[in-house]
This record gives sequence, structure tokens and C-alpha cells, in this order.
Amino acid sequence: MRSNLISRRDLDFLLYEWLRVEKLTALPRFAEHSRETFDGFLDLCEDVATRYFAPHNKRNDSNEPTFDGERVTIIPEVKAAVEAFTKANLVGAGMDEEIGGLQLPAAVEAAGFSWFQAANVGTAGYLFLTVGNANLLAAHGSAEQIERFVRPMVEGRFTGTMCLSEPQAGSSLADIVTRAEPQDDGTYRLFGSKMWISGGDHELTENIVHLVLAKIPGGPAGTKGISLFVVPKFLVREDGTLGERNDVVLAGLNHKMGYRGTTNTVLNFGEGGHTPGGAAGAVGYLVGEPHRGLSYMFHMMNEARLGVGLGATALGYTGYLKSVEYARQRQQGRAVTAKDPAAPQIPIIEHADVKRMLLAQKAYVEGALALLLYCNRLVDLRRTAADEQAAREHTLLLEILTGVAKSWPSQWCLEANNLAIQVHGGYGYTREYDVEQHYRDNRLNPIHEGTHGIQGLDLLGRKVTQHEGASLRLLGERIAATIEAATEKGGDAEEFAVELDSSWQRLLLVTAGMFAAGDPAAAMANSTIYLEAFGHIVVAWIWLEQLVAAADQEGDFYEGKRAAARYFFRYELPKTGPQLDLLDALDRTTLEMRDDWL
Repeated sequence: MRSNLISRRDLDFLLYEWLRVEKLTALPRFAEHSRETFDGFLDLCEDVATRYFAPHNKRNDSNEPTFDGERVTIIPEVKAAVEAFTKANLVGAGMDEEIGGLQLPAAVEAAGFSWFQAANVGTAGYLFLTVGNANLLAAHGSAEQIERFVRPMVEGRFTGTMCLSEPQAGSSLADIVTRAEPQDDGTYRLFGSKMWISGGDHELTENIVHLVLAKIPGGPAGTKGISLFVVPKFLVREDGTLGERNDVVLAGLNHKMGYRGTTNTVLNFGEGGHTPGGAAGAVGYLVGEPHRGLSYMFHMMNEARLGVGLGATALGYTGYLKSVEYARQRQQGRAVTAKDPAAPQIPIIEHADVKRMLLAQKAYVEGALALLLYCNRLVDLRRTAADEQAAREHTLLLEILTGVAKSWPSQWCLEANNLAIQVHGGYGYTREYDVEQHYRDNRLNPIHEGTHGIQGLDLLGRKVTQHEGASLRLLGERIAATIEAATEKGGDAEEFAVELDSSWQRLLLVTAGMFAAGDPAAAMANSTIYLEAFGHIVVAWIWLEQLVAAADQEGDFYEGKRAAARYFFRYELPKTGPQLDLLDALDRTTLEMRDDWL
């Protein structure tokens, strides 16, 4: 029986027929693994997600966490699911064996986690943050911090969060005011408030490990003065047992339109509600060096951006599969050429416009999933590179693609959810069907971990120009190699290779022209449009890659891949033409708009 969460057949194609991830087992890091262990891991993820996560997804949505002023109440199925996940050692799937991990490739780990995000993104949120938190501390924390906080997270006894935003600062981290005052014993006492903290309070696990950005008094102004601290809900003694309650309190829950199963909190640090050691102030432990906190946090933020893109993809993917299933079963109307009104109705999947909507969803979600797995394979290649030059190339490619991998699925897999509702017709707007919840859950992702606007500014303002354009140049080399391989295949692949080459070259010319004009304000005014055009061209490249991998293969699956590739090149890639025209003109409409005209 086919799953309506994620297509295992598609995962197998992407991992084994396209990315050839089994070749990673030739590297020392993954030498203990094989195709069999990868398959076993994916089977396990599908099973746990289907049995423990999917069944309570709708109940999670309709019975969101509550706070009575003292404690948070969450439906019991969430705890059971978290325990099933952690007992299977899935928190440490990609982590080092020496800290209890399975040391799987990131590409395989991401493929497995997509099942959980598709099944129940609200419950998966606690685990998503815990994995990222543990990975950051494993990379930048001290040996003591790894022993005291990372191991319990891998074991499932602790969960983790990331505490960046503040009510007055939002995404402008330079304006945070949470302060960390040094103590004689080498710890710090934190005072301040953090907003939008997912998983910030609950009783699912023994403890919660908060990673908190704060400023040490007397440090540099702006982002250069930010440091990173571990601030646990309960202090942890040297022997690993829990000590006093730390001075971190839940001020309230935020109530969102989606992701309702994940507690989203306002946390107050150091207000004196608890007095560890007999004094007010949340006890915190400095991670790494002072004033380098934002660089450390980007380890988790960039990982989270890929994770948000994967979550957006998973929600779009399950909505697509459910709308295909519905369209096969729903009988309505007759063919446009049918003359007999008494003839039996036909499944709506036979109507051309319904097929258009389903094909669009397929193009969006399968393209997005391929992009995310490609980026995670870059993580693997960077981590296992034989020399510094190879590691640098993988890093540069990953840097220019990360923002796209976060934002493109967040926009277009949300559109897939929109189309899934449309395929369902009036039923799509009812709570009896899943697709309306998938849309609400996915609507958060264009905001999560940096809005489209932030990602556009970063892509155009930094990534395409960094290191004298090295990232853009490397990406161009990869695209050129795909164009060459597709040209050799002939047919549609050759036709689409020409179109991709034309779009990419136009993008390069427009990019150069935007900077050559000497008007950075005008160039950056439409950076979000640049991100959208850039993203569509990148996903066209990813589809051409899939088309080459599917060449000469027979069967419905491969015909579906070819149809989705045709759709993307004929319906989607042409959308970038007017966008590039606008960018080339350095249009100042938004820049010159005055607020009193609105």
C-alpha cells in the first residue's frame, strides 16, 4: 500500500539513481553503512512516522497546548511520539558515533526526517530543534557541555531550543537587549525576554536546553557584541542529575494559525521567579568565545533553514499525494467531448485542468525534495572532503543554495498546498480533510528562519558576490555540466538544456548589470524578485538533473518524471523572463514609494 505522506519510490530514485548516496560508504565516516542500512533507516522512519506521528496530527491541531499560569498541557500522544522517535535513536541519526549517534549521511537523515514532517509537523518540531541544538553544541561546545547537554539530548532525556528573537527586535538581532553578566565562578547570569521560542516550555522530557543569544556588558555594539549561552530549564549537576530550577519562566504562549502542536512561547530570563544559588538571574554557560555567538548560531540557523525547506516540502508533498488520491476517487462531470448527459460521471483526475493542478504540485514538491537532498549531500561532501579546496567548493555551493532551499519550497510547496485544496473543491476547505491544515501549517515557513525578504537580501547582497563571485561561478559550472549531459541525451533533455542555458546566462548578465549601475539601493529594492527568479532557474537545473537520471528508463514512474520536467520548463521557467526584465530595469517603484501614499 502506497503511503500518502512521502513517496518512497521517489526517495529511492533521488538517493540511489540520481545522487548515488551509496558511494558515500566508500568514505571512512560512512564505512560502517551500506544500501541495506540506509534502506533500514528509511523503513524505520516511515514506520514510526506512520504509527506514532500521523494518527494524532489533526488532534494536535484542534487541541493545541494550553498554559494555566503554572504548567503547559499537551495531548499525551505527543509525548508517546517523541519517546518512540528517541527510543529508535533517531535524534542522533547523523551525529558522531562517539556521542551516541548513528553517523548516517545528512542526505539519508533528511530523507528519513521528511516522513515525520509530513506526518505531523507540530510534533516533529520539538525533535527538529533538538537535533539542531545538539549539532551546534557538538561542533562548538566544550567537552563538558557535550557530556552534560548533548548526550542527554541524543538519549531523548532533554530537548533543545534556539532563543534569538526579542519582542522589540524581531529579525534585527543587532537590537537584542538580553544581557549576560559574568560571575566569579565562570558562569553568567542572563536577564531579558525572548519571543517566538518554539518548544520553549513543556513536560515532554526531563529538561530543556535553551541556546540563548545575549550581550555581555561592555562588548562591541550591534551583532559583533553577541555571545551564545547554554541556559537549561533545570541546572545539571556534574554527575548528570538534575539540580535547581533555573530562572527561566514561561510568560505565555503564542497562538498561531498552524504548527499548533508545537508550543510557541515568550520566555523571561532572570525575572526572579526562581533563584538558583539563592540569586535572581538565569544561569548560563558561555559557548566558545565571547562576542562570537552569532557565528556559532549560524551553524544551527543554516541547518534549520534546510530543515524549514524540507518541512515545507514535506507538507506540500503529503498534500499532493492526498489530492491525487482524492482526484482518483472523486466522480464528477464528463469529458468535454461527451454528448450524452446520462453517461456515467468520470473521476476528476481525467479532467485536463485537474491534471494541470496535480502536475504543478508534482513539479513543485519533487523539485523541492530533490533540491533539499542535493544540499544535504553537499553537507556530507563538505564534511568528508579530502582537502581544503574541495571542502571550500562544497561550502561555497551550499552557502549560495541554502537560502534558495529554504525559501523556494516555502513559497512553491505552499502553492502546492493551495492547489491541493482546489483539487478537493469545497471539501478542501473543511476540517474533515487534511489539506486545509497542511496549508495553514505550511504558511509559517515563508516566515520561519528568515523571511523571503531576508533571504533575498542575503542572496543578492552577499552570496552572489562573496569571494569575488566564487559561489556563483561554481554553481554555474555545475549547471554547465548538467547542460552538457542533457544535450548528449537529445530529445526533451536537449531542448530544455538550451532553455536553461539561456535563462542562466540572462541571469548572470542581469546580475552584473544591477551592480554595474552603481545604485545599490535600486538593486536591492527588488532582491526578493531576484530570489524568486534565481530559485526558479535553480529548480529548473534540478529538474534537468532528474531528467538526465531518468533517461532511457521505462515505466510509469519515469514517465511521470518526464512529464513533471516538461511542465516545469514549459509553464514555470518562462515566468523568470518578466522578472529578469524588471530587475534589469532597476525599477524604483517600491524604493520611491512613500508611506503616506498607502
